Amino acid sequence: MATLTIELPPHKTQTGFNLRHWAELLDDPELAKIEGRIETDRHGHIIMSPPPAPSHGSFQVRISYLLTDLMPRGRVFSECPISTADGVKAADVAWASPQRLRELGNRACFPQAPELCVEILSPSNTEAEIEEKTALYFDAGAREVWICALSGAMKFLARGLARPLRTSQLCPKFPKRIELP
Repeated sequence: MATLTIELPPHKTQTGFNLRHWAELLDDPELAKIEGRIETDRHGHIIMSPPPAPSHGSFQVRISYLLTDLMPRGRVFSECPISTADGVKAADVAWASPQRLRELGNRACFPQAPELCVEILSPSNTEAEIEEKTALYFDAGAREVWICALSGAMKFLARGLARPLRTSQLCPKFPKRIELP
């Protein structure tokens, strides 16, 4: 199989376009009628996903609750829109500090990634897709990216480190496995 390398524009170069285009998409009354997740690529093309399985949403709620409890000085988001070098991507869960919230201002999309972005795996996710999203979040300014497996096992990744962390540096008390009731 041939290898294809795509050079993405720098995050800062792409952000202005992403913010303008995202605002247009949010103002579109026809898109508002469509259920599911919407993201974009770097050209502004819409990428749609169907609503995830109920367990996915349960993990989102549980992770959000734990982050709210363990990191009260910031704010937790679900389906968080983030400008990246490859368009607007939506982290399943994100945590932003008061400083990032000030940078967000009244925008509908984070120009710089929240410090913490969480992806919850779905059966349809490929390893390459999650690695790509992780790299995009780090490039956009995330300090940590967490991956929640279908089993609830958590993987904590930090920008600039090749191996996963044993525990999160941002939230050391966060459990290594999410248990659903």
